[in-house]
Amino acid sequence: MRLLDGKAVSNTIKEEIAEEVSKMVNAGQKAPHLAAILVGNNGASETYVASKVRSCEKAGFKSTLIRLPDDISEEALLEEIEKLNANDDIDGFICQLPLPKHINEQKITLAIDHKKDVDGFHPINVGRMVQNIPSYLPATPFGILQLLERYDIETSGKKCVVLGRSNIVGMPISILLARKAYPGNCTVTLCHSRTKDIANELREADIIIAALGIPEFVTADMVKQGAVVIDVGISRVPDATAKRGYVIKGDVNFDDVAPKSSYITPVPGGVGPMTVTSLLLNTLKAAKKEVYD
Repeated sequence: MRLLDGKAVSNTIKEEIAEEVSKMVNAGQKAPHLAAILVGNNGASETYVASKVRSCEKAGFKSTLIRLPDDISEEALLEEIEKLNANDDIDGFICQLPLPKHINEQKITLAIDHKKDVDGFHPINVGRMVQNIPSYLPATPFGILQLLERYDIETSGKKCVVLGRSNIVGMPISILLARKAYPGNCTVTLCHSRTKDIANELREADIIIAALGIPEFVTADMVKQGAVVIDVGISRVPDATAKRGYVIKGDVNFDDVAPKSSYITPVPGGVGPMTVTSLLLNTLKAAKKEVYD
């Protein structure tokens, strides 16, 4: 068993990005500029956005954080998005999800200029991804591809089972791993709440992508010997013995499954750091106009 160390890979990529940004600035170009809109005081969102700001600093990016109250109207939020769309200094921006219930997340996603949609959620970027045309890939699936590539894991001809069909992880990673490319060329099965006998599907998988959001759902009896296991899940599980009163668990029972795996991601420290790094890679592409002129 070998750990897929997302933290180490992420740091390596950030160093590569910082070196490229330094060359850009020395050549008289501006540093990439990433902005983030944070609505309300969601704890997980606060942590994630803070990580993005620190990563921007490490990579030599300029970053802007726009904090808005959780009672902001949808109209007012749309006005903030339009300001960022029109700001030529900003290469890419995100509106951190989840949003308050009174705001339509789909409407917000559609309002973001697809040329600045470095989260890769806009239908234009999703459509380009499906047709294997250059686009901004959704950050978490992009991070998974980077892990597979950096560890030189063979994917061609492999059976991949994806658990979960969210628009953020499950659906896009199933498309990306089926595409004619590396990483890719997998035979992909997408499992979800209506799938019959998920355990049997998993036992046939060479590669498992677990993105259900159910703590420790995948156990050793569901995994064949030598499988590659990528755990996207991250849940807070109450634990009275823990300092914070909870522990972080993935969708995979790590201690149970790790001995049977050829490669496995830890939680935390696996896919999470790669998600932030992928956002930087997309912003760098935006600054260099690699996807859109």
